[in-house]
Amino acid sequence: MIEIAPVVVNPLRVRPVVGYQSGVIDRRQSFLERVVALPRLGVGVSTEYGAQLAGGLDVMDLAESAPDHVQFLEVGVEIAKGLDADALAWIDAGRPTTYHFLDVNLDEPDDLGPDWLREVAEVCRQLKPAWLCGDAGMWHFGPRDRNHMLLLPPILTRESATDMAVGIRRLRDATGYEVLPENPPGQVFIGDMTLLEFFAEVCERADTGMLLDCAHLAIYQHLHGRSPLEGLDRFPLERVVELHVAGGTHREHDGFAWIDDDHTTAVSAETWAIFDFAVKHATNLKAVVFECERNQAAATEAGFARLAETLAVDGHMHS
Repeated sequence: MIEIAPVVVNPLRVRPVVGYQSGVIDRRQSFLERVVALPRLGVGVSTEYGAQLAGGLDVMDLAESAPDHVQFLEVGVEIAKGLDADALAWIDAGRPTTYHFLDVNLDEPDDLGPDWLREVAEVCRQLKPAWLCGDAGMWHFGPRDRNHMLLLPPILTRESATDMAVGIRRLRDATGYEVLPENPPGQVFIGDMTLLEFFAEVCERADTGMLLDCAHLAIYQHLHGRSPLEGLDRFPLERVVELHVAGGTHREHDGFAWIDDDHTTAVSAETWAIFDFAVKHATNLKAVVFECERNQAAATEAGFARLAETLAVDGHMHS
């Protein structure tokens, strides 16, 4: 077992919330009323099917050796694959989770069919997640099939935002869980809206919260020649419930430079700038995920220390 020194205890003031029951939504309330009852999960890590077997993080080991680093697990779920042994062990231990979908195009009504929704409900029964979340883009081209899986950003138009909001409401109504769209990564974005304008529109129309991925936003801002914080002062950060932080790698091919969202532990200064700003202003922040599932525990220590540094200063805003 790798020993990692704990950094800051309970930086998000984690505590049980009286009256909260996962899988139950009061449709009479607006999101900004409902969010009060969502549990404060603290700092966690993400995983996906087979991550540890591919040489990645042993989440149970890290949770035991450094419990302040892993207070919950964000489980990436592709229904066709189900839950792996690591996710099942976490569930058996009674530890908190969130459900991160990896296989649904929220802006396509036919993608939320009855068979898929039944299987989602079964996974929710096992996970008992605090909420559902996931990259709000195109997870597959054509029918949902292993040969069609990918991840592309959404079309940044108001029509697309409206369609996505309908899908979010439908998934929320079908499962009884809050559904938090996440800004996905990408190297090509089309449409007449900026990424932040688009997701502000989605959140308003769906009356939902947001998972703001700081690394994905840094990639988008860099691609478009913008400063990391451009537009964030106009974004409804009170709707941000969860933040993601991850490292990326600068690459170039035939003169085209881009940042690969490869979840290394080398988090960019731009990502940290977005994270620091969001923590200060996201008054309903409940959870922070360090996406480091493809790394060994020893390599993650500096990242967890940096998360704790910001949360220790600004966490009092969310007590």
